[in-house]
Amino acid sequence: MHKKLKNEELNRITVDEFKSTEKTPIIIVLDNIRSLNNIGSVFRTADAFLIEAVYLCGITATPPHREIQKTALGATETVSWKHFSTTTDAITDLKENNYKIASIEQTENSTMLNDFKLNENEKLAVIFGNEVKGVEQSAIDLSHAVIEIPQYGTKHSLNISVSCGIIIWELFRKLNF
Repeated sequence: MHKKLKNEELNRITVDEFKSTEKTPIIIVLDNIRSLNNIGSVFRTADAFLIEAVYLCGITATPPHREIQKTALGATETVSWKHFSTTTDAITDLKENNYKIASIEQTENSTMLNDFKLNENEKLAVIFGNEVKGVEQSAIDLSHAVIEIPQYGTKHSLNISVSCGIIIWELFRKLNF
């Protein structure tokens, strides 16, 4: 039998416990994301997998914002975030702090997610692109790797919040299992 658990039975950690918990060494970089709902969803995914931070770049809106909060459900209070004028500024900062940069995009010679290897003790930043234009070419050019989600249907694109969930789960799994 599978009894559905009530919220109080989920053993969730508090905001203070979250902030002091060791984080997954991944930073999510949002490259000019327009949808406030997508931004909020990414924060929720970041909270779920103890992601180190979310970097908001260019036109990507920042908390506090009512429309972000609708989907973030408080995750902007737990997950660290920074805003950068450009995605290349964020990449410069990340490289100075020894992060490997991976763009999530469909390119020549991209690495399929299932084939992507993480090195032990490696810090990773993953860049998710604009809903229409994808990741800026300048960001791709500065990346160490490009990761592609294998897709087999007629549509070869996924909503950014869906892509983020898939990518972050797979990277979290590879780091922890």
